Amino acid sequence: MDLTPVLQAREAPWAKAARQDTALLDAIAHAVAGPFHLIYPERFAENLGAFQSVLRDHGVRGSVYFGKKANKAGAWLREVARLGGSVDVASVPELVHCLANGIRGEDSGVTGAAKSDDLLWLAARHGCTLAIDALDELDRATAIAGGDPPLRILLRVLPPNNPDSRFGLSERDLEAALTRCADCRDRIEMRGFSFHLDGYAVAPRAELAAALVDRCLDARERGFPASAISIGGGFACAYLEEGDWRSFQESLDPSQFHAGKRFDRFYPYFQAPTGAAMLEAILQSPAGAASLAARLSAAGIDLYLEPGRALLDGAGMSVFPVQGFKRNDAHGIVTVAGLSMSLSEQWKGSEYLPTPILVQRGPAREQTPVQAAVGGSSCMEYDVLTWRKVLFPAVPRHGDLLVYPNTAGYQMDKNESEFHQLPLPPKIVLTEQDGRFLWRTDER
Repeated sequence: MDLTPVLQAREAPWAKAARQDTALLDAIAHAVAGPFHLIYPERFAENLGAFQSVLRDHGVRGSVYFGKKANKAGAWLREVARLGGSVDVASVPELVHCLANGIRGEDSGVTGAAKSDDLLWLAARHGCTLAIDALDELDRATAIAGGDPPLRILLRVLPPNNPDSRFGLSERDLEAALTRCADCRDRIEMRGFSFHLDGYAVAPRAELAAALVDRCLDARERGFPASAISIGGGFACAYLEEGDWRSFQESLDPSQFHAGKRFDRFYPYFQAPTGAAMLEAILQSPAGAASLAARLSAAGIDLYLEPGRALLDGAGMSVFPVQGFKRNDAHGIVTVAGLSMSLSEQWKGSEYLPTPILVQRGPAREQTPVQAAVGGSSCMEYDVLTWRKVLFPAVPRHGDLLVYPNTAGYQMDKNESEFHQLPLPPKIVLTEQDGRFLWRTDER
């Protein structure tokens, strides 16, 4: 049997305990009668607290904004409100959802390209901070702003290493934007600058952050408050152990995938540093004669950051009931209830590589390992949750459950669809009390 690397996911303690609690999974599966997502707000709170601690430890004022687009559940928002965090949104429904879950307007950041007038108006009414992406957007925001208090904005900078990005203001447009802000000081409060970089490298973020500190100091000489910078998201996560990830990369071959499927790219499933440790590395990076943290502190500039995936690391998993199994030459195909659109990596021309875990239900069976891909229950050939021929400890059968670990960050709902009129998998919120799990649906 040609075996591909195992790619066993790193699991948080709660996640391992929950998937091994067969009574819990059976009860939820019976109630839902289809696929579902498990989410664990306590782990999210731990991640958020770790980021906040790094800022405090370095004497840097700032705010950690949860990038809401990474997961739509309301349970995360209650944790943000409880811990004094912030949320980054890009639509009216996202902002309304935050307000309804206790996030104050002044703790909400509004990003995204070419924001609607309704979003600009609602953000202005609630004192949100807007990242301005274009001159015409600045003009519309100025017209909509009531002036009491002035609308708080950051000017989004075009990344110098990505001049073809469709986001951010060029040097010429930045100068024009500052001139317009100066002419409308009664309506606009120019609080500083922002950026967002693709990739997960520390050095480019630290370097551009230092450049924005300089921009703030220059803007202050022109009479602007310029008291904050935002370094966006892109905080890394590690789903696998380093050795497994390296082994996979070195042995990668289309024969490891159903139908010889080829992929141009994968998310880097092992990285370092990750999460709050990556923020630590950014703050410790040199910025002239001092560290970035020292420069921010000395200049009295707040640091905003917008992690989404990194706050959700280890905070959720997805569960799919097995519908059936069949042999296909040398490997098998498992069909599950649900669609691959509930595992979003598949719909970005890539593959979610952490190995799904088979939860065997019913009478005992022979434990003979079998390789299989995993398909969804639609009539589409490309509805495949796992193209890779993963090794299961026994033949999956109807009634089993297939658990995909660590899916809260971008996987659960980014691409979900009610194709075939199938209901979207509900999010089930897990909490612990007296040594056991309690569960409810996320409906906030």
